[in-house]
Amino acid sequence: MIRVAVVGTGGIARACHMPALAGERHRAEVVAVVDVDGARAEAFRAEHGVPRAYTGLGEMLDRERPDLVHICTPPYLHARQVVQCLSAGAWVWCEKPPCVSLAEHDRITAAESGTFAAVIFQHRFGSGARHLRELVAGGALGRPTVALCVTAWYRDHAYYSAPWRGTWETEGGGPALGHGIHQTDLMLSVLGDWEEIRAMAGRIDRPVRTEDASAASVRFAGGAMASVLTSVLSPREESYLRFDFTEATVELRHLYGYRNADWTCTPPDLWKPPDDVPSSHAAQLADLLDSYERGERPALSGKEGRQSLEFVTGLYASALTGRPVLRSDLTEDNPFYHRLDGGIGL
Repeated sequence: MIRVAVVGTGGIARACHMPALAGERHRAEVVAVVDVDGARAEAFRAEHGVPRAYTGLGEMLDRERPDLVHICTPPYLHARQVVQCLSAGAWVWCEKPPCVSLAEHDRITAAESGTFAAVIFQHRFGSGARHLRELVAGGALGRPTVALCVTAWYRDHAYYSAPWRGTWETEGGGPALGHGIHQTDLMLSVLGDWEEIRAMAGRIDRPVRTEDASAASVRFAGGAMASVLTSVLSPREESYLRFDFTEATVELRHLYGYRNADWTCTPPDLWKPPDDVPSSHAAQLADLLDSYERGERPALSGKEGRQSLEFVTGLYASALTGRPVLRSDLTEDNPFYHRLDGGIGL
């Protein structure tokens, strides 16, 4: 059995991680939970039948020696906690965003030594996304030309009452980092690396120090271009991706997760997914555990796990400087490599 620990017992752990782990109970066992709030940790432990609860990550790692740790804490804690787990000999599965700067991500990758840290981008793992990538790789759709990537979500003022939300220091960024990154990551998995980005970001209505909406125009290394819009100001919520190829158009409309029925293709006869797997934590966890059992680097770790954070870094660098940004600009001597606001702020 793969021994699993869950760090952070908030809503995402309860709604997504524990159900996913329940589906893998034949090969994964939750042996401990960690939360700085002892009462909350104990309540979570009792609710889910976990043997032990801790208030300290170090103590849990020393006593339990887990094989895999799920990190479900606020973004500013991710890098330190992930490195601590890797150094203790555990693999890590970390909620998005993986951390709050490219510098932190590179420190995470440097800490891997027979252990790996993967970030949660579950939309790559539904059968629709897998089928689309297979069609693209096989040339059935032709060459990608243009794309739309829209995250039109709604988060009210009360959502930002959590003290870590809405600041560069603790959340790392606004919806481009914490919300739209799911759609962005799926777009990148289809179109590959970007080359140039021109962006705007604004604080239009919400009580935040980051942005609450952003828009970007992107050129990819392969020549395709995309428009990317991200908002938490949209009462009718939708996640929408459109990919136009020389021979077909593929669209996805959903909100927080999709099935095959949420995809359309023109012409429709090109679209024949062999199965119907929803995008979910469960789908990605199954893939991660397969990699663990084989001792292979898992998907969305290392360079692949860095891809979406790199995109968001470029978006903020362009929006805050008012200039186009090349992917090649994001080197260690660039201030945005170290802070997503580049020390400028919005």
